Amino acid sequence: MQLVDSHCHLDAPEFDGDREAMLARARAAGVGAMVVPAITAASWPGLRQACAADAALHPAYGLHPMFLAEHHPTHLDELRTWLEREKPCAVGECGLDFFVEGLDATAQRHYFQAQLQLAREFGLPVIVHARRAVEEVIQTLRRVGDLRGVIHSFSGSPEQARQLWDMGFLIGLGGPVTYPRANRLRTLVATMPLEFLLLETDAPDQPDADIRGQRNEPARLPAIASAIAALRGQPVEDIAARTTHNARQLFDLPASP
Repeated sequence: MQLVDSHCHLDAPEFDGDREAMLARARAAGVGAMVVPAITAASWPGLRQACAADAALHPAYGLHPMFLAEHHPTHLDELRTWLEREKPCAVGECGLDFFVEGLDATAQRHYFQAQLQLAREFGLPVIVHARRAVEEVIQTLRRVGDLRGVIHSFSGSPEQARQLWDMGFLIGLGGPVTYPRANRLRTLVATMPLEFLLLETDAPDQPDADIRGQRNEPARLPAIASAIAALRGQPVEDIAARTTHNARQLFDLPASP
């Protein structure tokens, strides 16, 4: 059973002490590829170095809305250069976050739209963060147009999910779907078309219910696949095969040997 973790921050300092062991556990768990999105311009060199050390890691470069204080308008010009030179699998993590207080919404919109335009120009998928902002994210994606990608850690309504699917966007689900109280999310995944689903851990964040409060890592992806399979009444192998196909197609990842 081969799996793709479509969203994990493996360049994070939480993994500095055991990164190789963590990656070995991921491979042993069947996670054959991992997409690693950036959060700030300052993190791009370290992310590139981490991904260059392991062929299973695929970098994406972008400017995360929660780290607005670390962004500068010139970083958008630098992002263009990185996209041209590095040829990553995606642009991101980018998006909107209206949950965290004190983040300038106007500045968020500026960086988000500029990154979407770069993604369209370079023909790359976008990895989108949308927290308490799904409706505006949908409107912005429509306005820019000619885009594809994934809404990471989707938390919107079934109707919003359908609007995204109609635009060709996928939704990424991870640890939150394993919690019994996540009723809306669990109902959605039980009935949604599998061709629009990606699996993710968001490691080191968003641990699944069995490791609540602990550091997350890609080796936990089979637990997420199993939870979704149980909700859908399908073999976990079917969930793994379809979501792996989805991720490889969206991010243009090489096939596993």
